[in-house]
Amino acid sequence: MAISPKDNYLMMLRGEIPEYMPSFSDGHSAMWNEELLTPVSAPNGPIVTSLGVTYVGAAHMMNGAMPAPGKNLLGEDIRNWRDVIHAPDLSHFDWEGYYKKKLEGIDRSQQMISIGGGDYFLTLVSFMGFENLLLNLYEEPDEIKAMLEYVSKFYMLVLEKSTYYMQPDEISFMDDDSSERAPFYSLEMYREFFKPYHKLHCDFALERGLPIEHHDCGKCEIFIPDWVEMGVNGWNPAQTMNDLKGIKKTYGNKLAIAGGWDMIKMDKCTDMEAYRAALIDYVDTFAPGGGFCFMAMAGGEPGDPIADQRRAIVNDVYENYAKNWYKTH
Repeated sequence: MAISPKDNYLMMLRGEIPEYMPSFSDGHSAMWNEELLTPVSAPNGPIVTSLGVTYVGAAHMMNGAMPAPGKNLLGEDIRNWRDVIHAPDLSHFDWEGYYKKKLEGIDRSQQMISIGGGDYFLTLVSFMGFENLLLNLYEEPDEIKAMLEYVSKFYMLVLEKSTYYMQPDEISFMDDDSSERAPFYSLEMYREFFKPYHKLHCDFALERGLPIEHHDCGKCEIFIPDWVEMGVNGWNPAQTMNDLKGIKKTYGNKLAIAGGWDMIKMDKCTDMEAYRAALIDYVDTFAPGGGFCFMAMAGGEPGDPIADQRRAIVNDVYENYAKNWYKTH
């Protein structure tokens, strides 16, 4: 009998050759919502977070949660942040009951629990807006650092409690800090402002023997040596504007690539034989040596015959070519 999707995925994160190729859609990770932290999606209207930020979703963006437009908590002067940003008082919070409810219906033998958070750059963006944050990194560095320290104490409290009561299989953190062309700030600024707090999350995981996965979109490859130094085992979605072949060659299975499929480009492909060939090349490029999770996806509206055809090919290539690749190659 094949091992569980959870154990198979964890083999990949440990740098081992998994029994079969993990897939983003194989059910290895349990889905649950952490209401104390930044929401991932907002399909049912506005969500106000513990720190007072309003997030909204939009159908054309798959309901991904984004700070509500026009709601700038700090205005133009971030020096007043202590009057506006307040972490909730959780001194009498029922942590055990809260997380016990989160675990209901999750099959721990098949699905892994991933504890998230750590989105320090995006959290500050949600407080003051993108442009204001970038300016204040230069103009008010001490206030930025004080704000990060305040936010981190709250985030680390949630991390500690969720880990204690949920006993996760991995620690993950995310911070989308790059565009399609370049990071939003320099490597030096990353190391000065944000890396110390990412490292807190990584150190927490390493002290408990837990693997670490990091989500970062865009051309963020300049940060990868720092991630690996901190102990990161896996990266998603590993978008193709990065030198993924070079990264694979440098790190091998030490940094698992969960992604690497160019959905934007391939969703324009109408030649289905070329589409299938691209999927096979994708697998053959990143599968050798392990450290790879199949994450090809096809966009498009349900019912669109071309999009449905692409999705069928993705499923077929995974099931009949990629899944047992380590047994056949």
